Amino acid sequence: MAKRDYYEVLGVERGASEADLKKSYRRLAMKFHPDRNPGDKDAEDSFKEANEAYEVLSDASKRAAYDQYGHAGVEQGAGGAGFGGANFSDIFGDVFSDFFGGGGGRGGRGGAQRGSDLRYTLELNLEEAVRGTSVNIRVPTLVNCAPCDGSGAKKGSTPATCPTCGGIGQVRMQQGFFSVQQTCPRCHGQGKIITDPCGACQGEGRVEEYKTLSVKVPPGVDTGDRIRLSGEGEAGAQGGPTGDLYVVISVREHAIFQRDGKHLYCEVPISYTDAALGGELEVPTLDGRVKLRIPEGTQTGKQFRLRGKGVAPVRGGGAGDLLCRVAVETPVNLSRRQRELLEELRDSLEGDSSHSPKASGWFEGVKRFFGDL
Repeated sequence: MAKRDYYEVLGVERGASEADLKKSYRRLAMKFHPDRNPGDKDAEDSFKEANEAYEVLSDASKRAAYDQYGHAGVEQGAGGAGFGGANFSDIFGDVFSDFFGGGGGRGGRGGAQRGSDLRYTLELNLEEAVRGTSVNIRVPTLVNCAPCDGSGAKKGSTPATCPTCGGIGQVRMQQGFFSVQQTCPRCHGQGKIITDPCGACQGEGRVEEYKTLSVKVPPGVDTGDRIRLSGEGEAGAQGGPTGDLYVVISVREHAIFQRDGKHLYCEVPISYTDAALGGELEVPTLDGRVKLRIPEGTQTGKQFRLRGKGVAPVRGGGAGDLLCRVAVETPVNLSRRQRELLEELRDSLEGDSSHSPKASGWFEGVKRFFGDL
């Protein structure tokens, strides 16, 4: 009987991706598996047919030959109802999970395991982040149990070989014509069990403790930067190496400055008269106060740059700048005399657009806009 097209067998288009092939094959394998259809010859044939199709199409070279020459191109390479396909073990790792509720047997024997890495968020103010500091932190972590030295067994006793797996950490299960290796359910892959657990850690081998560490923060750090403290994470299981502690920096908002990389920004309020007549102001920096000269006729939004008054980046390079943005304040709570003086000023300026070049240009634009309408 002539063989069906492999793409038709799997129910996919000829340009189907590897993921689509795997998904379709997995569905068919679950549907027609002989153990789910005992004594059904048609189901067994469909299972073998799907396996043959997937074995060819999941192999790039075989698929190319099949696409060009059809079945003739893979007659020597296709394994019929065999199980030698390049991706067969990968796809059936998933199928085994559904059949037996466990892994596909690819895991190794359990043993020493590296401890988990820990994360600690360290909040700093801007000055500490810019200048650097040393901070003591208190961190909860798992450490080796002292009474049992991390073994989990009561002092004077030792863990025993697991009778279920014989110390291998894996057990083999038979399901139909499949033989599947799984992690031992009794010792969880360790190969040993604790018959007389340590009272301090209840057989875990590790206990939770708080430890105080000194963290040296280099100058120039910013939010999101990490400091790694090697070996300060959780203790490893079964004598495995200790994990690391990552201290993640979070810089609090500042009342005056905003930071953007190596540059600092601040808003400087100035009086109406200083903006008009010019003057000299004291502005804050992280190193103290400096004098800033304001030229006459300064408008809101004008930005002044103080070079080198920003932040020296932690990864090297010159310090950034401090950029001061001027905000002209309108006088409030005026006295009677102050109002009279401002009214006199307004009268003297009225009709002379040279004093307000931006306003003059804006009104001209408005006139042109409505004229075009």
